[in-house]
Amino acid sequence: MKKVLKIVGIVLLVLIVLLIAAPFLFQGPIERAVKKSINNNINATVSWEDLDLSLFSSFPDAELKLKNISVINKAPFEGDTLATSEQLGLSLGIPQLLKGGPYSINELKLDNAYINIKVDSLGNANYDIAKKDTTATSSANGQTSENALSLDVQHYEINNSRINYLDEKTKTFLRITDFNHQGTGDFSADKTTLETQTDAVVSFELDSVNYLNKNTLKLDADFEMDLANQKYTFLENEAMINQLPLTFNGFVKVNENNNEIDISFKTPSSDFKNFLAVIPETYAKNLDGVETTGDFTVNGIIKGIVDDNNIPKMDISVKSSNASFKYAELPKRVENINLDATLKNETGKLPDTYLDLNKLSFKIDQDVFSANGNFKNLTENMLVNLAVNGTLNLANLENAYPLELEQDLNGILTANLTTNFDMNSIEKENYQNVRSSGKASIRNFTYSSPEIPNKVNISKASLNFNTQKVTLEEMQVASGETDANISGTLENFMGYIFADQVLKGRFNVKSNTFSVNDFMVAQTENKSETNTENSSAKTEKTTTTTSEEAIKIPSFLDARLDFTANKVLYDNLTLNNAKGALIIKDETARLENITASIFGGNIALNGNVSTKNTQPTFDMNLGLKSINIVQSFNGLELLQNLAPIAKALQGNLSTDIKLNGNLNNDLTPILTSLAGEAFAQILNAKVDAEQAPLLNRLNGEMKFLNLDNLNLNDLKTTLSFNNGNISVKPFDFNIKDINILVSGSHSLQNTMNYNLKLDIPAKYLGSEISGGLAKLTETDLENTKINLPVAISGTFNSPQVNLNLKQATKELSQQIIDKQKDKVKDKIKDEAKDKLNDLLGGDKKNDKNNPEKTDEKKSDEEKVKDAAKDILGGIFGKKDEKKDKK
Repeated sequence: MKKVLKIVGIVLLVLIVLLIAAPFLFQGPIERAVKKSINNNINATVSWEDLDLSLFSSFPDAELKLKNISVINKAPFEGDTLATSEQLGLSLGIPQLLKGGPYSINELKLDNAYINIKVDSLGNANYDIAKKDTTATSSANGQTSENALSLDVQHYEINNSRINYLDEKTKTFLRITDFNHQGTGDFSADKTTLETQTDAVVSFELDSVNYLNKNTLKLDADFEMDLANQKYTFLENEAMINQLPLTFNGFVKVNENNNEIDISFKTPSSDFKNFLAVIPETYAKNLDGVETTGDFTVNGIIKGIVDDNNIPKMDISVKSSNASFKYAELPKRVENINLDATLKNETGKLPDTYLDLNKLSFKIDQDVFSANGNFKNLTENMLVNLAVNGTLNLANLENAYPLELEQDLNGILTANLTTNFDMNSIEKENYQNVRSSGKASIRNFTYSSPEIPNKVNISKASLNFNTQKVTLEEMQVASGETDANISGTLENFMGYIFADQVLKGRFNVKSNTFSVNDFMVAQTENKSETNTENSSAKTEKTTTTTSEEAIKIPSFLDARLDFTANKVLYDNLTLNNAKGALIIKDETARLENITASIFGGNIALNGNVSTKNTQPTFDMNLGLKSINIVQSFNGLELLQNLAPIAKALQGNLSTDIKLNGNLNNDLTPILTSLAGEAFAQILNAKVDAEQAPLLNRLNGEMKFLNLDNLNLNDLKTTLSFNNGNISVKPFDFNIKDINILVSGSHSLQNTMNYNLKLDIPAKYLGSEISGGLAKLTETDLENTKINLPVAISGTFNSPQVNLNLKQATKELSQQIIDKQKDKVKDKIKDEAKDKLNDLLGGDKKNDKNNPEKTDEKKSDEEKVKDAAKDILGGIFGKKDEKKDKK
């Protein structure tokens, strides 16, 4: 007995050792077999990060796991990803490992996969990667090679995966997400029953028309599989599309050159609740407790051949008669619901598919709404024939159906119109082929949004449809302080609705009061981050970030608005008798011939604002005529930046400004980006020096100036802007008979770099001149002037003034010398010198201790300069004046 136990123990030990060692012994041969099988059968690049073989987790089978696997296409889809998966699991029998092959897969599991199927416009499919002339590899004795890999699948699973299918030729797009599918059957047998379970979220689009949008799909189905003839027949099954049940009968057969389909389906019951179940669950909400009457049925047949030239014939009908529904939590019932719609194809050719909407009608309270029509040639040049008639209180929609809207619906919609067109005419703007007629109107409609501060009230709006355009006969709008009456035309309303084209129109707007502030709101987004440092101290740090949402000019709009308004309110500005045009096109708003009364004068404006690029821009011409300087300075920040000194002026001016630059996201100018020029003319003005520190400083430095005598009437100058700097073209003005020439520049941060040249009559030197200069020159002081350069720097609020007395002294000295030379040109040089010495007090004795005596050593020219310097110092130097008082 001990011997038997010993043998059993040894066998068990050997088996355990084999189970532990097997992955290391067999992993290499199996990986080579997998790669060889792929290379022999697939024309694509297949790779994985890791291969793992385990004998414990799936005992008595071995489990092979390929991690992070990918399948990359070769030409004609070179580099495209056909499939990826986090993990592909394969199960095979352990005896196959011990024999060294052949290897047969009996279970397959795919986790977190992405499958991207594409058919191009030429009909090439990226999933067609099987090699055409693959032959089985056999050994010399006719047996399958020991490294061969075959599929004998009994069970398979696809978990939490995604599938995209795009057919560019037929403009078909299918997206399947949250895809879970499993099947059990014997794929090694010629005939078997496959039991499947499937659930997914499905979206389906055909030729830009969305038929399914994130609809939930569940299918529990058994199939009879005739693998020898590749025929798959529906047995017991039930599908759920959202909450709509369907059952299927028929088969799909795969032939060498085509596929054959013969399938019928229907709803197992005729309860009208089935109709609500077609609506995506997000919108239909919970159908429990919904009261319904009437019926709803879906019946369909799809039968025929599928190949490059054909699709199956189809006849799918949806019908309901005299039905109603009411949600328990809502007050209104929708009743008298009638629906008769059919999707058909009677030829098997894709362009011949059409949809008949024979009838659609419903009633809420006393309002009845109905529609009928047909849509032909769905996949190519779709032909639309549609009629709509009825009245609908929009507020009742939310009272009858659980909609989740950002704002409340309201207003009475009335429509009675027909339209007939083909999509090619819409896309090519051949509106002469569009046949439309009828009217639509809305009353008592209100609209509110976080993007505007006040509700917009439309008391009445009516549209008149005709062959080529839609006429907005009238539209009465009010919001906040704003009222407007709008009329106009829309040239391609159908193109905007059906083909996502730019909406074109021309409108006339009349308003008593139009407040721009009624349509502007500051939007900010606050984000807080909390960091904790030193857990013991529990110190909290919060950072708040604020950002404004960018304002964008609509890209879908191509419109012109001609407007007149008795009063326009913008921020703190009031414009009277405003008129002009606003043209919106290509994400650009152009202002054309805008005129208005403002600041006691008139304004004229042309220009544009564009948000087409990442950086918004503007370009404008602004004319202000005879405006009040004080009012305009207080109202326009632009003028405050261009000419801060104007704060001290009281009067009227005119200016023409040409300006361009970049804008912030809220469409305010970025001052440092401004470029252009301005021409300004002061018509009349008085100066209030107390309002300008610069004028006060100049008045203090030059005591002979009297700003009451400042004459700025008809003063003209030109300014140019570049990179945040404003340069002033030289201009001059007078303070009584003192002429002042100004040139220089300042920045938008108000730093200054200006030069003034004052041409000062010598008579303003006053008593200082009577004892010195008058004797020196012996000439009429009216003809003597001093040129004084003045440099101004600092800021407008804290100016720095530098008087160039050295230059003024030099010029005055030269004037004196020149005048004296003229006086004595006919006299002897020595006499001229003596006379000049007498005038300068040169007859005083020479004494070291006597300053007057030391003057004898100086030249005549030096004496003149000293005299001029002393005089100017007394006039312009405030420090000397203080010393005298002491």
